[in-house]
Amino acid sequence: MKRPLKRYRKIVGNEQIDTILEKASRFQDKHIVHINSTLYGGGVAEMLNSLVPLMNEIGISTGWRVLKGSPEFFVITKHFHNALQGEKIDSKYSRKRIYLEINKTFSKITHLEKHSCVIVHDVQPLPLIKFMKKRQPWFWRCHVDLSNPDEHTYNYLKRFISKYDSVIIP
Repeated sequence: MKRPLKRYRKIVGNEQIDTILEKASRFQDKHIVHINSTLYGGGVAEMLNSLVPLMNEIGISTGWRVLKGSPEFFVITKHFHNALQGEKIDSKYSRKRIYLEINKTFSKITHLEKHSCVIVHDVQPLPLIKFMKKRQPWFWRCHVDLSNPDEHTYNYLKRFISKYDSVIIP
């Protein structure tokens, strides 16, 4: 039998690993999916490159979907990202349309119906929830500092944030 997290036992000890495995056992019949916008580069992708295999190793069936966007989409979402951290931006209607269209298109090609839990990371796939039939808990994981957001941008994004069951912030 494979011993999950064997390589970490020397670092954190058997008791910690056994506790992790015990807590994970409650999720043995669940399937979790993470959604972000990059496979490589950036903090979220680096985190998911480690987290997803670790979750699978301890018996939590975990997947990862990557939203694909146009270069213009990523320029727009970078502005949103900066605005959430306090920068003032000019958020034009046409840019919001592109932001929504990319998420709407992604909603048609990603299938989330059979997942037990959906975890959406950062602002790029945030509106995805608007276009999906929500059948399970959805969590939005924001990886930026929200202590002083641009009010106009935050109020725009809040219409999507409020649809989530829970928000995880730093």
